Amino acid sequence: DEPTATASHGADSGNAAPLVEPPATDSGNAAPPVEPPAAEESSATMNMPVRDGKFEFVVTGVEAGLTSLGDNPFLAEDAQGQFVIVTMTVSNIADEPKGLSPSNQKLIDAQGRSFSPDTAAALNLDSDVTFWDEINPGNTVTMPLVFDMPVDAVPSAIELHDSMFSGGVTVSLR
Repeated sequence: DEPTATASHGADSGNAAPLVEPPATDSGNAAPPVEPPAAEESSATMNMPVRDGKFEFVVTGVEAGLTSLGDNPFLAEDAQGQFVIVTMTVSNIADEPKGLSPSNQKLIDAQGRSFSPDTAAALNLDSDVTFWDEINPGNTVTMPLVFDMPVDAVPSAIELHDSMFSGGVTVSLR
């Protein structure tokens, strides 16, 4: 109420400055609606359901510091740095089958660097989802994602996407 009272008082005194301020305040009010979704995304944490598009994701675990994956000598993979496995459940909340691609997900470290999944290393894990799977409506799958990060990198967040074109939602891993 005070800005309105000030603007009215300014208009009464003939001062043009308060008339210029409300549009500037209006522009300022246009920016905050963009910020709250970002704040919501950054406040999402592990074991909290988040949605992007037609999928609901729940990040359930993070395991870092692995140097290799797999017992099969033909499929085993050695990390360039360290393997980090982020495990999540993914539910299709649409009313039709929907394709999910692990390659659309991104891991972000404490320095703000972005990492894509290592799908070859992921072949060594038990997963309900392969490279590109359709999930039927109402079904939930478990999806571990493997990322190859430098040894000193600290996983900070994961950006989850319904598709390569979706806005995504960020979940804090700390």
